[in-house]
Amino acid sequence: MNNNAHFFASCPRGLEQVLAKELAALSASNVTAVDGGVHFAGAFTLGYAANLHSRVASRVLWRVGEARYRTDQDIYDNARKLDWPAWFSVERSLRVNVSAIKAPVKSLDFTTLRIKDAICDVFRARNGKRPNIDTHAPDVRVHAFLTATDLTLYLDTSGEPLFKRGYRREAGEAPLRENLAAGMLALSGWTPDVPLLDPMCGSGTILCEAAMIAANRAPGGGRAFGFENLLNFNASAWDTLRDSAVREENNSIKTNTYGSDLRGDAIQCARANLVELGLEASVALKQANVFEMPAPAPSGIIVTNPPYGVRMEDRDDLAAFYPKLGDALKKKFSGWTAYILSSDMQLAKKIGLAASKRTPLFNGALECRLFEYKLVPGSMRRVKPVPAG
Repeated sequence: MNNNAHFFASCPRGLEQVLAKELAALSASNVTAVDGGVHFAGAFTLGYAANLHSRVASRVLWRVGEARYRTDQDIYDNARKLDWPAWFSVERSLRVNVSAIKAPVKSLDFTTLRIKDAICDVFRARNGKRPNIDTHAPDVRVHAFLTATDLTLYLDTSGEPLFKRGYRREAGEAPLRENLAAGMLALSGWTPDVPLLDPMCGSGTILCEAAMIAANRAPGGGRAFGFENLLNFNASAWDTLRDSAVREENNSIKTNTYGSDLRGDAIQCARANLVELGLEASVALKQANVFEMPAPAPSGIIVTNPPYGVRMEDRDDLAAFYPKLGDALKKKFSGWTAYILSSDMQLAKKIGLAASKRTPLFNGALECRLFEYKLVPGSMRRVKPVPAG
């Protein structure tokens, strides 16, 4: 159980290869990226390291069982065969989550109930007691994944989703998830020695993630994890990992990282989150209009998540906003490369610049694209080809 564990780390779709590189750097074996995450294997303590160090994973799940099935009764029987009391105490509260692709079951809610009953029946048969169910803040989470023919059962080693780093005390409208922000930085190729700007920073999630990267701060260093509630939890190994991460931090590193926003309350929000991290000195913040502000350096990388206009009444304003943004980038940021996240493909076209790359990403359930624009002198407008002859 401890020396040859198999895991699945989920992540925002579009970041699977970024996550695979992270896990390979942690010496994971059998690293295989699939839609929505990465399979990997190693010592059980590798799960601790993945939770502590991964910037883009959403959860790290430990695979405890897999089987073929045809009916709901098969699902119950296979869940019933597993030795759940060997993994967590009956005193721990429990939640079961089920997801499926083309599964021949009538109801995922009923399947969830059957798996929960199977686990509780194992405990009742073993010691006459069953764990309590807590759907809001459980001690232990069991995840089941169904395909058309196969059932896989996991224990969640993360607990709360990993994008909940613990530093966000303030959030603006439609905040960007922390692991997606970290993934955007990774896709941009940014490193701490390169100037970075988020000119529409909102609550500062991209800036906070960049500050943590620059300081070599482990993203999971300030929170608790689900593996701490399992019976095989090795507190000594966990303390060693966490202490090593703290020793490797460099909170005094100097960076050329800049953030701005049109709204003063957004700047206050971003500053509060950086203060919570203790990294406020590593980011220069100011209230500014993106259309008017000068570039803070001759070259660098822009990574930003501008307003989407999810509400219909915003669409007219945003239709005018994007062409102005394109003009400002072209005139004031020549020599930079911009990475802009947008969920509206039509609005993205209105920016008027030729994207050199479009990467599909998901912010929660919201489908987006990360557009790359290399801002070079001269025309970057799209030019329709002239028909031959």
